[in-house]
This record gives sequence, C-alpha cells and structure tokens, in this order.
Amino acid sequence: MARSALLNVMVQAALKAGKSLSRDFGEVQNLQVSVKGPSDFVSQADLKAEKIVRDELMKARPTYGFLGEESEEVKGTDGAHRWIVDPLDGTTNFLHGIPQFAVSIALERNGEVVAGVVFNPATDELFTAEKGGGAFMNDRRIRVAARRVLSDCVIGCGVPHLGRGNHGKFLVELRHVMGEVAGIRRFGAAALDLAYVAAGRLDGFWETDLSPWDMAAGLILIREAGGFASDMKGTADIFGSGNVVAGNELIQKALLEASSRPVPGR
Repeated sequence: MARSALLNVMVQAALKAGKSLSRDFGEVQNLQVSVKGPSDFVSQADLKAEKIVRDELMKARPTYGFLGEESEEVKGTDGAHRWIVDPLDGTTNFLHGIPQFAVSIALERNGEVVAGVVFNPATDELFTAEKGGGAFMNDRRIRVAARRVLSDCVIGCGVPHLGRGNHGKFLVELRHVMGEVAGIRRFGAAALDLAYVAAGRLDGFWETDLSPWDMAAGLILIREAGGFASDMKGTADIFGSGNVVAGNELIQKALLEASSRPVPGR
C-alpha cells in the first residue's frame, strides 16, 4: 500500500515506541510504577513511549499541536493540525503481563481525524488508515464484518473499574446487550478494540468514559474500513461525550438501540 509522508512519520513513531515497550514488557515485573489514581497506573514505560512518539512527531512537524495522555497539551502554531496520542493504551494489561496493549497515534486536521495508526508490539500487528485511502493491517486491506443481526455477533465493550464510570448504568447496558448477542468480550484496550472492529474480529463495540486519545485512531480505522460510529445519543460528538458505539451500518444502529434502552421497570 502507498502511504503519505505524514502516515509514514506516524508509523515510524509507533514502531519506535513499540520497540521500547517490547523491551519493558519483557521486564514488566521490574518496572517502576507510580499510582496515578484508583486502578489507573502509569509506568516509566508509558512515559518513555510518549516521549519517543512526541519527539518523532514534533521533529517531523514542529508546528503541529500535540495532545497526549501523559503530558500537557501543546497548541500548534499552524492552528490546523494536532497529533492525538496514547503511547500505551492498555496500561493495566501491560503491567500484568497481558499482551493486549498498543501505541495509538492520530492526526487531526481542522477538527477532523484524517489519519490513524494503532500498533500492538506484542503481536506485531500494525493498523493504519488515512481519509479516503482505506484501512489496513500489516499492509493488507481490512473491512468491518458483514453480519446483519446482533444474534450472530460478538461485541466488544469496556467495563468500568474502581474509581471510573457509573457501574450501575453499565450493568443495565450489559443486561440489554448480552441477551441479544452471540458473545461479549472485554479486552482492556479501547484503541485495539476499535481496530478489531475495523478488521472484522469484533462485530461491534461500545464504551463510555473514554478520552480522545483512546478513540481517535480507532475511529478513522473503522470509518475507512466501511464502518460507522457515534456517541451513545447517536450524534457525532464522540470526543465531547467520551463514549462510542461502533460497527457496520446495521450492527451499529442495533447496538446503539440496545445499549441505550432505559432501566427496566420493576
């Protein structure tokens, strides 16, 4: 596949950060870990990966803005472009030796995500997409799954943990969805979950209480793979709401309806 110069910059930054994460993943028990919040850890590996990504991206495009999970936002001087980066999505998995984590990099232009990269160094899977250019995994074209009814589908989700989210609300959402689908999966890295929807591994996905860096790259992967995404009200305000529902056209609508049903009456 042909890549633009900008996408090549993003890929190289993700691969370089991925190499660093791979080394630290092999030494996971020896990492210095500080507590950032209840059940939300940040490691030296996380901080190191963000520095690598940031240095690579800013070296190539020093006028672009930068929004990363582990550092303060930098406003770009060009006013139109912003990198949105999660250097280690799935930190809790990483720190427990679970090989389900990723580097996620997106490029936003005038408020629209136009390119995205999600890289899992543990599996050596590289997901890439550019606006109008399709979505790819390791340079092979990917498409969302074609299933048409929820009863045939495996759906991914996020599960709120200690200190995060409305647990009661999620249990209502889960109750409605689980009774209509072939299976529910919770893998623990939203960027990869969205990439899996783009690749047809998951038929759909929903989660709340997310940040832009959790979703940005995954959203363009899904759209370029022929899929659809909205917030849980059915609008395009995904970053503002912090929640997402994704799938192919039919499954996204059905999942949105199921996950948004009110609490059943007693």
